Amino acid sequence: MGKKKDKKTEKTNAVRLVEAAGIEYQLREQDVSGGFLGGVEMARMLDQNPKQVFKTLVTVSTSGEHFVCVIPVDRELNLKKAAKHFGVKKVEMLLSRKLLETTGYIHGGCSPVGMKKPFPTVIDDSALEFETIMVSGGKVGLQMELKVEDLIALINASCGNVTDVTEGEA
Repeated sequence: MGKKKDKKTEKTNAVRLVEAAGIEYQLREQDVSGGFLGGVEMARMLDQNPKQVFKTLVTVSTSGEHFVCVIPVDRELNLKKAAKHFGVKKVEMLLSRKLLETTGYIHGGCSPVGMKKPFPTVIDDSALEFETIMVSGGKVGLQMELKVEDLIALINASCGNVTDVTEGEA
C-alpha cells in the first residue's frame, strides 16, 4: 500500500494525522460535484466491496455524551446495540446540523480520524474480516484506505456488533 496521494488533493486533518502516525494509506477521490453520493454508490464508483467501505455515524446519549460508530455503508446502525456497547441506556443519531460544530466535519465527509475531540468509538466487528477498510478522508468524495488494526490503534477504537444484518447477507 504506501503513502499514495493525488497531488491535487488538499490534505485534510484526517490525512495529516494518519501521516503523522506513520500509517500507510491510500486516498481515493471521486468527483461529487453532481450531488451527494450514498455510501453504497460511492463504493461502486470506487469499484470496492460495500462491506469494506465504512461510514462514520455520530450518536448522542440522553445525558449528552457523544459516541462514534464506524459501520459498513451497506448496513444500518442498531441504536440499541450501540447503547449497550457503550454502556448507556439509550443513544440517538446526532442531528445533522450539529455535526460540524461537534466533530469539525460535515455530513458525507465525517471521518473517524481527526474529530475536534476524541469520542468513544466502535468499529463494527465485520471490519475484522478484512485487512484494510475505507473510511472518509475528511471531506465529501475523499476515501482513505488503511489497515483495520492501524485505524483501531490510531483512534483508540473498540470493535463490536452494532449493526443489523441486512436482507441477503445472512
